[in-house]
Amino acid sequence: MSSARKPRVELLQGTLDLIVLRALATMGPQHAYALTARLEQVADHAFTLNQGTLYPALVRLEQKGWIKGSWRTTENNREAKYYGITRAGARALENETDRWRRLAGLVDKLLLDER
Repeated sequence: MSSARKPRVELLQGTLDLIVLRALATMGPQHAYALTARLEQVADHAFTLNQGTLYPALVRLEQKGWIKGSWRTTENNREAKYYGITRAGARALENETDRWRRLAGLVDKLLLDER
């Protein structure tokens, strides 16, 4: 099935934070536009992030101390806020990943047991 024909996926509440933390841990500091483009590319465009979705997540993560933003110049010579994961964010990423895997395993088990 081509990516143009794949149905869109809605992210469950809380998963965007986990995805953003993982992306920043893997890619290093990114500005919001680059982060959005990369996440959509990796997801094979199965979901679309917009400013109304991503920016509140970035603010939330920054308020928790899991990411830190700093102003830098982009490759296009524009000022943008780059976000990087903090040590607390790396610990949170590990904890949230474990929690997500347990939850996904439970849901998978329950779905398989229903057959």
